[in-house]
Amino acid sequence: MSRKVVRTSKFRHVFGQAVKADQCYDDIRISQMTWDSNFCSVNPKFVAMIVEASGGGAFIVLPLSKTGRIDMSYPNVCGHTGPVLDIEWCPHNDNIIASGSEDCSVMIWEIPEGGLTQPLKDPVVKLDGHSKRVGILSWHPTAHNVLMSAGCDNVVILWNVARGEAAVRIDSLHTDLIYSACWNSDGSQILTSCKDKKLRVLDPRKGTVIAEKDKPHEGSRPVRAVFVSEGKILTTGFSRMSERQVALWDPKSFDEPLTLQELDTSSGVLLPFFDPDTGVVYLCGKGDSSIRYFEVTDEAPYVHYLSMYSSKESQKGMGYMPKRGLEVNKCEIARFYKLHERKCEPIVMTVPRKSDLFQEDLYPDTVGPEPSVEADDWFAGKEGKPILISLKDGFVATTKNKEFKVIKSLMSTTSASSVPRHGNGADVQALQNEVKELREMVEDLTKRVTELESKN
Repeated sequence: MSRKVVRTSKFRHVFGQAVKADQCYDDIRISQMTWDSNFCSVNPKFVAMIVEASGGGAFIVLPLSKTGRIDMSYPNVCGHTGPVLDIEWCPHNDNIIASGSEDCSVMIWEIPEGGLTQPLKDPVVKLDGHSKRVGILSWHPTAHNVLMSAGCDNVVILWNVARGEAAVRIDSLHTDLIYSACWNSDGSQILTSCKDKKLRVLDPRKGTVIAEKDKPHEGSRPVRAVFVSEGKILTTGFSRMSERQVALWDPKSFDEPLTLQELDTSSGVLLPFFDPDTGVVYLCGKGDSSIRYFEVTDEAPYVHYLSMYSSKESQKGMGYMPKRGLEVNKCEIARFYKLHERKCEPIVMTVPRKSDLFQEDLYPDTVGPEPSVEADDWFAGKEGKPILISLKDGFVATTKNKEFKVIKSLMSTTSASSVPRHGNGADVQALQNEVKELREMVEDLTKRVTELESKN
């Protein structure tokens, strides 16, 4: 009689557990927008969530320690004139966050230490270049101050945030709505999925296609794609019969998937979160009440189902903590921030082990907050590999972040347009206002010089 051989893996018994009620963030009106982004972004200092706002768009930023009931009067970040669709913390500075909105703009915000004490209305930088709403944001993993945005105008823009400039504009490749856009681990490639049923691997600086796959999933519903280990690509999508699927691809031979598995018949888009240190990918469906997790290996069938965390309430969005924000002495390998209608609930993924000692096999050196290349150098062609840190003594969030500087005109807020558009009334008005402001500043400086001269 043959016995079924169980694959050995240290992650076979990983289990998810919601934190106690007093460690949740309560009474937060999460945005009701029907948009398939995470609606939540988190780092070792803050958790940010897109919230309902009257007359414009807003998101709330809370220090991780500020759990419990959040007062209705707690200050928001509220500079957008349309609903906020995506937010993402800068990986190299835990006080800098980017937001994309239905008002077609991208804004960069600096959150003070300890969080907000009053509403934040003025961004550090405003980036204008999209002609329709901006629904996808992703910071470059290793280059400092490089941000990718994708809008409903089917355009991908790479911004040099410090200069407030659109450095690369990819506007002729995607023929329909862009569903997802992400970087590989060193930021040398971009991966996009699109409504035109194509998966594209792009050279970010040249804006050219390196590899392309037509119809990774047969269904017509949105496809999500992320890079996993060794340059492979994991996609989530739907079959022709609307069954949810997960597939793994090798871009070197895109003809057939390495594996394609059917999961269930739910309708929510599966958001994949990949952990390169453990090789575990977590699939969170918007509207689901569960998180499935799989281990990605180099042996068939390549994507191995591990387990599922289930709860009673469905998720409106999901934040994923970077590895340096986890409690390593508790064998925590992932932490999610699950959005309900009126609260945010942290969910901890743990490997059950008795020892309190540091488990080196669970925590290889991981990506730290230090960038390896500056924006100008990266756009000029220099590559930057991730700078790794050890988590042996736990990561201490230092207050001295990589300094955020804006190298633009004398104004504190810079506005970037990707291309000059002639004959556009709004642009002319904006330029006139800018000239007026500069004139006033010159006049003010002239007065001060005159006063100093008269004193001397």
